[in-house]
Amino acid sequence: MTDRVMIFDTTLRDGEQTPGVALNIQEKLEIAEQLTRLGVDCIEAGFPITSVGDFEAVTQIAKSIRGPKIVGLARTADNDIDRAYEAVKHSSRPCIHTFVSTSPMHLQHQLHKTEDQVLQMAQHAVRRAKSLVDDVEFSAMDATRSDLGFLHRIYTLAIECGATVINVPDTVGYTLPGEFSELIHGIIDNVPGARDVVLSVHCHDDLGLAVANSLAAIQAGARQVEGAINGLGERAGNASIEELIMILDTRRDLLGLDTGIIHREIARTSRLVSRLSGCVIQPNKAIVGENAFSHESGIHQDGVLKERSTYEIMSAARVGVEAGDGIFIGKHSGRHAFRARLEQMGFNLSEQQLERAFREFKDLADKKKSVAGADLEALALNEIGLVPDQFELDHIQSSGGTGAIPIAAVRLVRKSKSYEATARGDGQIDAICSAIRKAAKFKGRLISYQVSAITGGIDAQGEVTIKLESGDQRVLGRAIGTDVIEASARAYLNAINRLAGMR
Repeated sequence: MTDRVMIFDTTLRDGEQTPGVALNIQEKLEIAEQLTRLGVDCIEAGFPITSVGDFEAVTQIAKSIRGPKIVGLARTADNDIDRAYEAVKHSSRPCIHTFVSTSPMHLQHQLHKTEDQVLQMAQHAVRRAKSLVDDVEFSAMDATRSDLGFLHRIYTLAIECGATVINVPDTVGYTLPGEFSELIHGIIDNVPGARDVVLSVHCHDDLGLAVANSLAAIQAGARQVEGAINGLGERAGNASIEELIMILDTRRDLLGLDTGIIHREIARTSRLVSRLSGCVIQPNKAIVGENAFSHESGIHQDGVLKERSTYEIMSAARVGVEAGDGIFIGKHSGRHAFRARLEQMGFNLSEQQLERAFREFKDLADKKKSVAGADLEALALNEIGLVPDQFELDHIQSSGGTGAIPIAAVRLVRKSKSYEATARGDGQIDAICSAIRKAAKFKGRLISYQVSAITGGIDAQGEVTIKLESGDQRVLGRAIGTDVIEASARAYLNAINRLAGMR
């Protein structure tokens, strides 16, 4: 037993399984770099066998990231394990994470296998993975609904075959904290070798208990916790990594446990994942929500003005909400200062990306009284989300008003060729998007449309997020701007370009 809890982040794997979320390779690499700055111990970069794109993303992350363990997920099949190895082998700390279902329900209805057959599958998979890498994690999927005797047998076998991490997933978010604590105690007491490997937990939030269950497991002896930034993931999501980190930090007096996390990077990591995934953070979300350090009640305000700790159990600065900018950026700033500020924030743009972002910054600085750090972050993220060599928005014009029929005209450019169209709509934004759809000959449909302000004030940039669907593919388009109508057009076109790029 140690007082160090390792943080295993699965934002890029389980988090990307959030319905409607689709990240490209550059976006995944940007998140992986930020997770490294945050100080996580493990990055589960993807499920390499599922697609060429996922394989390439895991490969690029394994080649680029130094520090955290880079993990590739694999079922027990040989080609799964081999594909995961080919992706993670470039890492200085590669790990293969293999899994198989163990609950009676999964064995009967999904795998159609007996317990003995599943034991053989696990044995073969762990041995094969161990022959390729030193670090192997084994998970018994749906562990919390599994027969305890069988669960102990398969974990014992996995350790005998060389597994270095044993993971206990609450795959469907079914268990309660007391039950999960007993389950972890039972594994420690009844699985030979359990005290010699890392005991990990992976909890889902179907009953809203993912964080509570993870904490119960940690108190029972687990020393690795798996989850995603902002709680992203299948169905109701995973345990929120940032919440678990701050529980361990804030209640170190009681728990006596620590992590290797750089806490001031929490807020920025959360914002990055939110913007790239298109999943808006609810205002009252613990730790990273807009209202997490805000006070409306007069009694609370009075107390905070006198002493913040009266109503705040942690400081906003601790999680990076009030982090200083260091270099002031304004309308008179040059490229060097602009680049330095972005690099200070963790963005390393190419020369072409930097030039575009700098032009956008100058335009923004002319429109706003002050350019906040969040504005600069949004400009950099906007460059990361661009899809090259597709349609560009050359010109838009729209009109509307009380009693008038909204109409729009657009001109797109692709490889020096122009495409023009006009359309009517229910409003100016609908008319513009309809015109873009006609000009680009797009056949899909709109799934969702969101607008949010990046900073406060009437001159704030608006961030537009649009989800489109074409066939079995769903993509996210994003754009920012003080003109929400233009930003909407660019976000819509960004999504169309992503679909074209996927094809």
